[in-house]
Amino acid sequence: QVQLVESGGGLVQAGGSLRLSCAASGRTFSRYAMAWFRQAAGKEREFVGVIRWYADSVKGRFTISRDNAKNTVYLQMNNLKPEDTAVYYCAAPCSGYGCDPDYWGQGTQVTVSS
Repeated sequence: QVQLVESGGGLVQAGGSLRLSCAASGRTFSRYAMAWFRQAAGKEREFVGVIRWYADSVKGRFTISRDNAKNTVYLQMNNLKPEDTAVYYCAAPCSGYGCDPDYWGQGTQVTVSS
């Protein structure tokens, strides 16, 4: 069993940056491939990426990293745009697009103002 808790969301102006964190419980964290998803109001959930693979909508602006010693995965978001406004979720296990993770966090809201 893995529990995931996201943090770091908030309100930011367009062009700004945020770093989201996803803290995982469990000693087997390092075994899981981690992913980030997002869901904007009224839209379907969107796959954001995993380490070294990103959706076209965020490529070049977002970076995913992890620290196994801290059981944490990060989503660094730069040059944010209003269309990045969404609830962001981390999930596992997920190696790439089309995955079906077993574990999800509760989500953290990111709002980008124009």
